[in-house]
Amino acid sequence: MSGASSSRTFIRNIKRLVVKVGTAVVTRGDGRLALGRLGALCEQLKELNSRGYEVILVTSGAVGLGRQRLRYRKLANSSFADLQNPQGEFDGKACAAVGQSSLMALYDTMFSQLDVTSSQLLVTDSVFCDTGFRQQLSETVNSLLDLRVIPIFNENDAVSTRKTPYEDSSGIFWDNDSLAGLLALELKADLLVLLSDVEGLYSGPPIDPTSKLIQTFVKEKHLGEITFGDKSRVGRGGMTAKVNAAVCASCAGIPVVITSGFAADNIIKVLQGEMKGTLFHKDAHLWTLVKEVSAREMAVEARESSRRLQALKSEDRRKILLDVANALQDNENMIIAENCADIKAAEEAGYEKSLISRLALKPGRIELLANSIRKIADMEEPIGRILKRREIASDLILENTTCSLGVLLVVFESRPDALVQIAALAIRSGNGLLLKGGKEARQSNAALHKVITSAIPDTVGGKLIGLVTSREEIPDLLKLDDVIDLVIPRGSNKLVSQIKESTKIPVLGHSDGICHVYVDKSADIEMAKRIVSDSKVDYPAACNAMETLLVHKDLASNGGLMELVAELRKDGVTLYGGQRASQLLRISEASSFHHEYNSVTCTVEIVDDVFAAIDHIHKYGSSHTDCIITKDQEVAEIFLNQVDSAAVFHNASTRFCDGARFGLGAEVGVSTSRIHARGPVGVEGLLTTRWILRGSGQVVNGDKGVTYIHKDLTQKN
Repeated sequence: MSGASSSRTFIRNIKRLVVKVGTAVVTRGDGRLALGRLGALCEQLKELNSRGYEVILVTSGAVGLGRQRLRYRKLANSSFADLQNPQGEFDGKACAAVGQSSLMALYDTMFSQLDVTSSQLLVTDSVFCDTGFRQQLSETVNSLLDLRVIPIFNENDAVSTRKTPYEDSSGIFWDNDSLAGLLALELKADLLVLLSDVEGLYSGPPIDPTSKLIQTFVKEKHLGEITFGDKSRVGRGGMTAKVNAAVCASCAGIPVVITSGFAADNIIKVLQGEMKGTLFHKDAHLWTLVKEVSAREMAVEARESSRRLQALKSEDRRKILLDVANALQDNENMIIAENCADIKAAEEAGYEKSLISRLALKPGRIELLANSIRKIADMEEPIGRILKRREIASDLILENTTCSLGVLLVVFESRPDALVQIAALAIRSGNGLLLKGGKEARQSNAALHKVITSAIPDTVGGKLIGLVTSREEIPDLLKLDDVIDLVIPRGSNKLVSQIKESTKIPVLGHSDGICHVYVDKSADIEMAKRIVSDSKVDYPAACNAMETLLVHKDLASNGGLMELVAELRKDGVTLYGGQRASQLLRISEASSFHHEYNSVTCTVEIVDDVFAAIDHIHKYGSSHTDCIITKDQEVAEIFLNQVDSAAVFHNASTRFCDGARFGLGAEVGVSTSRIHARGPVGVEGLLTTRWILRGSGQVVNGDKGVTYIHKDLTQKN
């Protein structure tokens, strides 16, 4: 098991967690409470509580809050003479006594607003010497958690017997970090989260630009290498205290994560398996024994394997695909089991139902994927096809041939079946491949990748296809422009847009799928109703679903528009209108025409004619797929020739814009780019060309004595 994958498997069995928040997180730089961060923390804990997690909070901040209140009270009661002769600092125990009630009142108010009940438990280290107290503490906390109450612990500094609490590290615990570690052990927590004012544990002071974030702490490796900075600016511990507490708890078998308390959702992200902060685990030293291959190394190995793949005979490459198809069906039960584990984890993490639906490999899906791979295998050999053959001079023959692009990086979300389609197209086109899937499909992707690569012969090597599960995030992968030739993002508009803006590597894809259907005045209304309905409701979240319905103005007066609207409403479609349609139909006006709903919703607008429809599409569309419905062939040709989109249809649903439906076998995505491939991208979109020149000793020599013929020859395949 690799370090990257194993270091987050602990999240699967978490039920009870202890969260410790320090003074540096709950207060601002001026010493006042950071109400925004406290509010965000309470919202996270409320969300976890509602998901069934048992949450225990250990909080600091009472001393700082008490000091602030005492200073204010003293200032309000001071004379001018008093201000001229300021006194020394307040006693820390008095500050704790004043601040504790204020801090708990604040937590109570915030949790009450979220319909959550909290409770206060003050402890000192001496009471943990009492076995009876420890048993009663456990019983009390268990009762509170059964009632869905969040227990809030703090050291009772006001009555602590420790004479110098900021320096004395004697006793059972000596600060709230060690208290949190102790409580995690006593209360049998499954996870301890220590919130800090930095992202996690660094190899040196975080302000040092040479310091690096340590994502998995290995005691034997890191403890002697780390250079700690100053202690906390306001609390008594700092990172040294957190590391000591984390090491103690993790050695006792409780995973610990040190992460930033400044981020609004880091606790939830940790529980979803994201790499946020530094992980401490008793088995961390075992994970590092497995060398983690970097994405750069994987890309280099994928290129080497792709060259071996290209050197094979066509029938040998075809056999690899057939073996992959058979392997998928042979391992269907294992793949489905891993997919079910992903679905269960996604449900427990509270993912949206639409994402879980895309994540699921429904019954029969593996067979369909295997059959699509067989279709790809039976396609015409794509590599080495001669596109043009020309005799430049006597016995000097030039050929323009197809060849593989090189190494592809495909970043995709949610859908594990996309991995299969992409891998099959990469093999058929002779490309090396790096895959970066969504974390929600981690186990499904790993299972599919294992099955596919096991079917690739040693003469090529399983490293032809790499599944990136290492610590590299997408921004790191996008920097590898020297070893990756093309990036293909498949996912949300946000993902595609971010990738396009973040890399020098060419990107093939689209960020929006704003597809239009224009119903002309001569349209067959019954046909139009079928096409409009299918374009919208067959799969509303697809990128080729209709988002805007444009209707000729004559249909607004002869009843055609009302029939189309009635059909959509019968299908449960929510309608918004442009300025003209909203007034006529008495529906809400759309906030923007350039909007992809991805749901059972669309915009309707009335236009004067086909030219107005074309202008509208060019102004607000995304150059994806647009359709005209008309019986007038001349109008249809105007639309087909003038609409500048990747796919333009006449009397057919926009949902036909799909690689499988086009007969491409599968697709890696739909491209709206004007360079390279456009529309559904299958095997041909993953190829480029090169020139091969066959001579018999010719030299240029200033073109002396060379007679150029430039004669096109019959292509020899």
